[in-house]
Amino acid sequence: MTETRIQQLGKIAAELRAFKESPLYEYRVENDYLPVIGTGSPDAAIMIIGEAPGEHEAETGQPFVGAAGRVLDELLASIGLQREDVYITNIVKDRPPKNRDPRTVEVELYAPFLERQIAIIQPKVIATLGRFSMEFILDLLDMPELGQKIGELHGKQLEGKADYGTVTVVPLYHPASGFYNRSLRAAMDEDIRALAPFAG
Repeated sequence: MTETRIQQLGKIAAELRAFKESPLYEYRVENDYLPVIGTGSPDAAIMIIGEAPGEHEAETGQPFVGAAGRVLDELLASIGLQREDVYITNIVKDRPPKNRDPRTVEVELYAPFLERQIAIIQPKVIATLGRFSMEFILDLLDMPELGQKIGELHGKQLEGKADYGTVTVVPLYHPASGFYNRSLRAAMDEDIRALAPFAG
């Protein structure tokens, strides 16, 4: 009998909880943090990918639950979506100390889990949050836009090829960007509309 998507994602979750090979595992245990695996529908047409969890996320085991998460919820609601309608995750599944950028070795260790999540869910569209996530997905899907800046690509529908077929990649600014740059918030409100055709 073929495993359901929920069962397959459950296996990934179990592996990540016991992922002692990660240099972030000890930090997780010391701080009583949780791995942040992903949340939402396993049948989602839209997959949203960030960089790595912050403190609130590591405390709850849920992605984007702090202030940036509230912005993301508002953006999704503006096109008639809730968290349950999409699948939200990060490249790196454990919090790096002091919210520093993930190191190359950390990305390389966690990337196979994300690649498996994409293969299981088979989203029609991948929305990347921030420059780091955008570059990772453009590279993963071998897309010609790799090397361009997020300022040039945000809100655009780009076509990529995954193993299961064509996937639309929509680079978005990270929800936290709006806190530091008010003018970006208007762009974020506009950019999220690129996901609306997939929200049905």
